Parts: sequence; structure tokens; C-alpha cells
Amino acid sequence: MKTNEGKKIAVTLLVCIFFSVALCGAFLKIAGAENLVPYCVGFLIPSGDIRNKVQNITLSAKNAFSPGTTAEKDKNENVPVVQINSLAYTPEDIKNLVAEAEKTFDKSEKGGTIVSQTYGEESATHKEGNVLVKNTTGRDLDISETLKLETALKKPEKGEISVLIFHTHTTETYQLLDKTSYLKTFSPRSEDENLNMIRVGNEIATQLENAGIGVIHDTNIYDLQYSGAYERSGKAVDEYLTQYPSIQVVIDVHRDAIQTSETTKVKPVTTINGKKAAQIMIITGCEGNGVTDFPDWEYNLRFALRLQKTAEDMYPSLMRPVFFCNRKYNMYKSKCSVLLEMGSDANTLDEATYSGRLMGTVLAELIKNQT
Repeated sequence: MKTNEGKKIAVTLLVCIFFSVALCGAFLKIAGAENLVPYCVGFLIPSGDIRNKVQNITLSAKNAFSPGTTAEKDKNENVPVVQINSLAYTPEDIKNLVAEAEKTFDKSEKGGTIVSQTYGEESATHKEGNVLVKNTTGRDLDISETLKLETALKKPEKGEISVLIFHTHTTETYQLLDKTSYLKTFSPRSEDENLNMIRVGNEIATQLENAGIGVIHDTNIYDLQYSGAYERSGKAVDEYLTQYPSIQVVIDVHRDAIQTSETTKVKPVTTINGKKAAQIMIITGCEGNGVTDFPDWEYNLRFALRLQKTAEDMYPSLMRPVFFCNRKYNMYKSKCSVLLEMGSDANTLDEATYSGRLMGTVLAELIKNQT
């Protein structure tokens, strides 16, 4: 009997704590100190899974006072621009696409298998802390020393356009369903901007805009004819840089294609805040092995490593090792330009768009922390 009474008292006490935390979050929101919400439970709840669950409950109560909020414009520029777990959702349009695809998947002919893999140290040639690099250039690389060097990135003036997002291979697309096989009818290309790289770029751009960073998202299609796509997108980049000289960061957003056999696709995937995310690979290049006219490649490398470290600090395991190679694509047009591979054609659109949101917050954090 005493044991039951003790349990009742314990449960009552926990309920009181949760409601107190929720009220604390609400008052902090009203007072403009919402960034303190996750910490108002720190002295009550131990570290680990239990604390994470309580943080989620608290943030849900806080967001109830701001319906539809997925990211907060940061009032303190030195504080991360998004709250815990606020990006781990599936957009409604993708939910609808998934529901339709589920109706016919089981009875449709399969084209092959999908294997999930989380890329890490085994894929890298160089490591420094949480920064991994696959260096195929033949050049010496000291990650620690490179991270100490200044990038060309400066804090933008208010109202400036500072980021350009574009897609050389615009029509690259993804799976809709999280399965271990793919349909024989699957096409890795689509002109539908709700399914291709434009959809992922939209997520990156939205997070930058939410953080108050000026961004242009070029949604033109450059790969209706695959040959010459980089020349066509490069001309567009030149035009944007001429029209908006304040642009510093230039990002070509793609997705990869990884196969271990003719019918086996690999999807680079991890889990961030309880939700599957497509792993992202940064490509940065340099001169050598036939690549010329890339005089500022060292600045691109500095930016790439700084971006990689910021991403891994914020979202461990989100990134595949940086691919440092003798290529230049259109990266030579800006000292803060990289090519991003957002998962592969074996990842789902949901996983890729989630990673887009995460990368958007990473870019915002990196830009806002410049002097």
C-alpha cells in the first residue's frame, strides 16, 4: 500500500515538474528569452534520453505560442539560429507524395536493391577532430593549420544578398519511399520542381531567409541536355555576381549516385534528432592534374573545411568526408564556393529536404559568426 502511495506521489511530482517547465518556457518566450528554454530543465533532469524528451516537450509548449514556427530569427547573433528538433518534420506535400506512392509499391516490379550506409572515418584519408577529408589531389593537407587560416567570408551588411544557390544538374531526383528496393520504373531525373533539386534548394534558402540572410535561389534548369550543363550554369553565376556584387557564398546543390553493382544503389544516411537525414558531401577542388585557372582554390578549401566543421559541431554525422579533388566545376568563380552532394538517388526526398533544412541552418550559423 505504501509503495502504491509512493508511486502516486512520484507521478504527481513529475506532472507538476512538466507543467512548471512548460509555463517557464511560455514566460521566457513572452520575455524574449526563448533561447534559455532548453536550459530551464537542465537542473531538474539528468543528461541523456530522458532530458532530450523533456526538452522536446518544453519546446512544443513554447511553440504553441507561435503557431507554425520551425525556425526562430535569432535575436542574439552568437546563438544558433534554430531550436532543438524544430526541423525534424516531414512537409505536407511530401507526406501526400509518399501516401500515393505507397498505394502501388508492393505490386510494382522492382529494379534492384537499396543499401543504407553511414560514411565516416573509413572513407577518409585525413582526420582532425570531427573534420574528415578524402584527399585525392596528391597535395599535402594539414586540416588543423588550414582551419586556422582566414576565409574570404565576411559578415554581410543588413539587406545584402550574400548567398547564391543554383543547380547545374537541376533535374536530379530521389526515391519517394524508404524501402530496401526501388522500382524498375524509377527515373533519376525529373523536371518537376517538387521532386528535383529545386525542392531541396528551397529548404536551404528558407532557413537562410529565416535567419535574416539575403539569398538568391536560381531555379532554372541547366541539364535538359546533360552535355554543357556546367557552361550554362556558369554563365548564370557570372550574371548573378555582376548584378549582385555582395554575393559571397556560391553553392551548386546536387545529389550523388552511388552503386556497388548494376542493380544495387547505396544511400548515405544518418539520424539527426530522431529523423533520417541524407548525408551531405562537400566537394572542393584545386589546380593540378590538368586543372588550371583556379588561382584562389586555397580559399575555397578553407571555406569548405570551416563549413564541414560547423556542420559536424551542430549535427554530428550529417557530413560525409569532404572530397578534395583536382576539379573546379564553377567553384573558381567565388572564394566561398563549394559543390554539395545531398545524399544520392537512393535517398528519399524527405531525407534530402530534411538535410536541406539542416544545411541551411549550418550556413546561417557560419555566416552570422563572421566579423
